[in-house]
Amino acid sequence: MKLNGKTLLVTGASGGIGVELCRLLTAEGVSLLLNGSRETELCHLNASLGNIHEYVSADLSSAAGREKVVAACERIGGIDGMINLAATLDFSMFSQQSPAQIEKAITTNFLAPVMLCNALLPMLASKPEAIIFNVGSIFGSIGHPGFVTYCASKAGLKGFTEALSRELADTAIRVGYIAPRATSTPMNDARINAMNAVLGNKSDSPQFVAQEIVKQICSSQRTRYLGWPEKLFVRINALLPELVHRSLVKNLEIIKQFATKEATP
Repeated sequence: MKLNGKTLLVTGASGGIGVELCRLLTAEGVSLLLNGSRETELCHLNASLGNIHEYVSADLSSAAGREKVVAACERIGGIDGMINLAATLDFSMFSQQSPAQIEKAITTNFLAPVMLCNALLPMLASKPEAIIFNVGSIFGSIGHPGFVTYCASKAGLKGFTEALSRELADTAIRVGYIAPRATSTPMNDARINAMNAVLGNKSDSPQFVAQEIVKQICSSQRTRYLGWPEKLFVRINALLPELVHRSLVKNLEIIKQFATKEATP
């Protein structure tokens, strides 16, 4: 997709990756509809971008919030695409997560982008060129202890994107998916960063991930995985999952030390 002159919805716009992404898209001549759950942050972001965009504060985990975003898209005259970036992460053992935490993660990370796509599909179908771009995670392809609900929600998003891409293959709507590895944003708290340091896991900067998103949107590539050796592990996990299983399970006690809520890393 050629970005100049396009109008795109970006959910999770005021997050670590979102801010960098919006800066890059603005530089490319894109008009943005910024979405996040905190209006003050969206207002500050828009101001930093020159007050040239529209924004809508809405919690995507609620039907009312999603309806508010759809109404905003209609109010600005429609969009040429959407980048589903909004996500939540609770690093803890599954047995310690409350039903509310589980529901929030599944709804925000999976159900919200699915329902937004469904609601906005007619609008996108009216465009000569449109894009649906979902930001997933390496953990959508590799189940990891301490991130059970997050992995499940991102695996659902990956499957949804793959199926939708094939269903819309004979239309002008392109569906893309990118799976970053750990990224240095506030969503990864001090416990996650400490665990990654102990295990030797690398993280990418939000600027790098944002650049890769823009690069992929401008290309014809449907799916990308970021990070080495993480993208190799995705392939191995698909073909020989027992190898990855053993590799992760051997670190289980270390993971529990950081993920268990009562523990102090």
